[in-house]
This record gives sequence, structure tokens and C-alpha cells, in this order.
Amino acid sequence: MSDELKKCREQIDAIDDQLLKLVSERARLAHAIGNLKNGGPIYRPEREAQVLRRLLEQNQGPLPDESVTAIFRTVMSHCRALEKALAVAFLGPLGTYSEEAASKQFGGLNHPVQCASIDEVFQTVEAGSVDYGVVPVENSTEGGIGRTLDLLLATSLNICGEIELSVHHNLLSKAADKSAITKVYSHAQSLAQCHEWLNRNLPGVERQAVTSNAEAAKLAVGDAGAAAIASKRAGELFGLNVLAENIEDDPRNTTRFLVLSNHDVAPSGRDKTSLAMATRNVPGAVVQLLEPLAKHGVSMAKLESRPAHTGLWEYVFFVDIVGHRADTKVAQALAELNERAAFLKVLGSYPVAVI
Repeated sequence: MSDELKKCREQIDAIDDQLLKLVSERARLAHAIGNLKNGGPIYRPEREAQVLRRLLEQNQGPLPDESVTAIFRTVMSHCRALEKALAVAFLGPLGTYSEEAASKQFGGLNHPVQCASIDEVFQTVEAGSVDYGVVPVENSTEGGIGRTLDLLLATSLNICGEIELSVHHNLLSKAADKSAITKVYSHAQSLAQCHEWLNRNLPGVERQAVTSNAEAAKLAVGDAGAAAIASKRAGELFGLNVLAENIEDDPRNTTRFLVLSNHDVAPSGRDKTSLAMATRNVPGAVVQLLEPLAKHGVSMAKLESRPAHTGLWEYVFFVDIVGHRADTKVAQALAELNERAAFLKVLGSYPVAVI
């Protein structure tokens, strides 16, 4: 071993010793803060978002921002676990993108709870059986997740956070080559996101939609001629070969997930508020409904309509606006919206997703 290599390793050892002391001191302070909360929520999305944003502003490399947030989310997760191991529900089984999103947001999952459907995620959180739930709400290629939007209308839960996950699909199989594939399993959204790749590379091969990508991987295990479109983690969990990587049609393919809870979230300084609303049946109703946002200088980040299931050609509008419901301008706009709308529900105010 050269003297220079030995010196570098000794410096790393000394830094590791310092890191351990600092992380332990951080954990002691976090635990003390937990005792001062007097039973308040252990997970504070607004505070964690503030911490991560401050660190990203200071990051000068060489670690990329994604690595910095991953490291500190893990640290915060282990500090929280000194008070309680949070139970987080998501669309299972293990290996789904929902699990990946939940793990990203919470810095790992101390108590993962796999659900068979999006409905079950909502029900499990509503019943208090878990602390939080993570559900997909929209994809950059295929748009909104209808079932999640429908359930948001009826639930008593609040949106307390959002997660943006870059989704990279892979073709997985027990087969050694894609020429042996006669059937492809995946979630309907993933099949749509890989539509053109499948047309070019597996023309004429049967495509079958299932409840999740991890379920697709599980089915592919028992059929030598079948393949699944899923994550690499799913392939590792089920022992499948990766026949092709990154087969999504759009390399920027991103899915947005929501974090559901039974509590509100305080302002973080960079927030988003999600609404569901319906117009009265009068001419120009939609314009009148959106006018209060413009009047009070509130920016709209998203507008999506969905059948209301209350009558033919009646729609509910899902709107994301910039700001927290406690912000003065947002509160004023919401007050006017409430007077004009036939129906208005604030789904939650929460921090904008951090990398």
C-alpha cells in the first residue's frame, strides 16, 4: 500500500468517526424534539422539506443533489424510528414503483404495508391501521390515475406530501432472449408507456394488464414464455433476467405520487394546494370559477376534469394551485371559490416535491 493511499484512508476513517458523532448527536436532538411535541405527528413533511432544500442550496458537489437528499432522508428516517417505526401503506407487492416512491420519500421503510389495490391503501390509512399511504396520481405520459382521483373525492384523508419518481421500465423474463416471449404482463399504465417499444420489438405478442408491475413479475416467474414490464428491483426480487432496459417511450417518464395522512401539514415556504370542485350549471361557469385565482394572484399548476358520476356530462375539476391554504392570498381565493362553486373540497396543502 502506498503512503498516499494509506494517508487518504486514515483521513476517511477520521471523517467517519466525526460523522458518527454528529449523526448520534442529531439523533439525540431529534428524540428530544419528539418528546417536546406532546403527541404531535412524528413525520413532519414541511420541516423535512425545509431541511432538504437548505442542504441542496449549500451542496457544491461532488455528490449530486439526488444523492444528498437520499443520504439525509435516510438519516431522518432512522432518527424518526427512535420514536416510532412508521407504518406506510402502498400498492404491493414488493417491487412496485409505489414501494420505490414510498421508500424514497421516507428514507426507507421501517414498517412497509403491502396493499392489493389503491382502494385498500385509502381504507388502511382511514382506519388508522397505518400512519401514511402512498398512491400514484398522475404520469407525465399517460395523465391522471382515475381511481386515485375518484377516491380523493370521498376520503376524509389529507394529502400531506408529493413524490416525483423517474420511472424506467425493463423487460423481465425467465427466458434468456426476447425472441422466446409470447406474452407480456404489466400494469395498464406501463403497457401504454411502452407501447411504441413493444410495437417495434415484440410485434404481435399478447399484452395482458394486471394489478401492478410487481404482480406482472410474479406471473412471469411461472411461465417461461412470458415477460413482465417492471422495475429492476422487481426483477431482483423474483429472479428474472433483464432482457431490455429503459424501454419506456419517453425517457423523461415520471410518475407523481401522493402521501396520504389523517393530519394537516403546516406551511413549508414552498407549497402546493390540491382542490376538487364543480361548477354550477350556468354559462361561463368555468371561467367564473377560476376568476378568484387570477384576482388574488394565485398561480394554477394543474387543471384536470373528470366525470362526476352524479349525472350525464357533469364533471369535477381537479386543480393544483401554488401556495398553502394558510397563505393570505390563497385563503382569500378559496373563500371566493367556495361562494361560487357548486362543490369545493380542499384535498390538502403540502410541500412541493424535493428531488
